[in-house]
Amino acid sequence: MKKYHSALITGGSSGIGLALAKQLANEGVNVCLLARDEVKLRKAQQEVASLVVHKKQRVDILVCDITNFENVHQTLEQWTSQSGVPDLVINSAGAVYPGYFEELDIEVFHALMDVNYFGTLHVLAYFIPKMIAQQSGTVVNLASQAGFVGVFGYSAYGPTKYAVRGLSDVLRAEMKPHKIQVSIVFPPDTQTPQLDFEAPLKPPETKAIAGKSKILSPEHVAKTILKDVRKGRYVIIPGLEGKVFFRLINLLGNLVYPVMDLIISGAQKKTLPE
Repeated sequence: MKKYHSALITGGSSGIGLALAKQLANEGVNVCLLARDEVKLRKAQQEVASLVVHKKQRVDILVCDITNFENVHQTLEQWTSQSGVPDLVINSAGAVYPGYFEELDIEVFHALMDVNYFGTLHVLAYFIPKMIAQQSGTVVNLASQAGFVGVFGYSAYGPTKYAVRGLSDVLRAEMKPHKIQVSIVFPPDTQTPQLDFEAPLKPPETKAIAGKSKILSPEHVAKTILKDVRKGRYVIIPGLEGKVFFRLINLLGNLVYPVMDLIISGAQKKTLPE
């Protein structure tokens, strides 16, 4: 099982990112939380710092907009000059905005791609060359189950997670000769501020489909991620339902589309007026 000395987590001020930071801190790992909101970051820093296990252990915070590569490069360059390159980089920052395709503003599509895909890309573009130079490192990219199947109501969100999956697939192959581990996580609905934000925005069909699945706690998801990352797994899917769903999607192939149509049709009959 791999042991880590330091970890940087984007989106570390809440949700799955914060849960990961707490578990890592409790294991003696130096943690750096990166996000845009300084107030939330400082609150998260206090929570994580309360869980450290030795006096020399660090819990750093970085206020940074991951959609801006210059900001990312400058912020990380300053931090690494003092703290070094972390053993573990987790891209947990993300945004979601559900809705019917024809009702979503074009700016929503750009904004989600900027955060979910380019935000991940910007952080990796900084760290990957440094990991190659030292021939070591672990990268974990958080996607979504909307990143392996097209989910009704997620036309702005799903493609960004497909993009993260595509990038991760390529990096897994390219980084293997450099002894850099790449993992991708497909979490189900998780009880986070992001889930609360999107709830009133979901179309009725999306709510009906999501209502069939169990919502996991961020602590459970974080525990699964760290356990599987240490085992060297590439694809990580927290929760039994998600694992079964992923295998079923791969098994069905193109048959998944009529199956999804049936599910959506059933949801519409229950939720929409005739």
